[in-house]
Amino acid sequence: MPVSDSVIRTDTDADGERLPINELFASLQGEGKLAGVPSTFVRTSGCNLRCWFCDSYHTSWDPTHAWMSVEEIVSEVRTLDPDHVVVTGGEPLIHDETSSLLSALADDYHLTVETNGTLETDAPVDLASISPKLASSTPTPENAPEDTDPGVWTDRHESSRINLDTLAALVEHADDFQLKFVVTGRDDLPEIESVVADVRGVTSREVRDTDVLLMPEGQTREALARTRTRVADLAAECGYRYTPRLHVDLWNDAPET
Repeated sequence: MPVSDSVIRTDTDADGERLPINELFASLQGEGKLAGVPSTFVRTSGCNLRCWFCDSYHTSWDPTHAWMSVEEIVSEVRTLDPDHVVVTGGEPLIHDETSSLLSALADDYHLTVETNGTLETDAPVDLASISPKLASSTPTPENAPEDTDPGVWTDRHESSRINLDTLAALVEHADDFQLKFVVTGRDDLPEIESVVADVRGVTSREVRDTDVLLMPEGQTREALARTRTRVADLAAECGYRYTPRLHVDLWNDAPET
């Protein structure tokens, strides 16, 4: 996946804080409570976890990016039409400069932050889209992407994928939140229910069933077709919200979607 055409491809000489940017583009939000809403996506590169099914492989297993200053990113966002901005990754909160970017955009845009829920932020966030990683996400030699070696990532991912205190802090900090679980099948349900119960036990904020979203695993239309009906049935059975992956349905696995 190439970096976006709008992204400077060499280390910028601009002054100030910089972020490694993989993509910067306008499209439709494909997931969650705001699915279908026109949005600008700022995708940072780099992640502190390694889900075997990561749908942004070039921000985690094989990071691809170019450097942009926060000022350059804000300027590029302003050239695009949407008034919703999604800061995503990878894991955007591994970068201290993400806070500066969010603060710079906060007065003019609705801000969604897509995060795995292992890192906190004190920056402005309208919607914290928190995706706690289940045991089924852990990479192994059998399921890791081709041409990769999970190596130390199996233990590292498994030991750090859930942090209840951080999940509670994110839920309480943002104006709104969603707990969005990538579901591979029914076997994930007991852990989902356990995590939701644990979060409810450590936060003072109400976590409604409709704040819990089940999303089918699938990076392509073909893969999604195998999981989405099962996951939709599971959501209906449990009273949770089902979220589609509109970008996969509409554009398959094309970049900048």
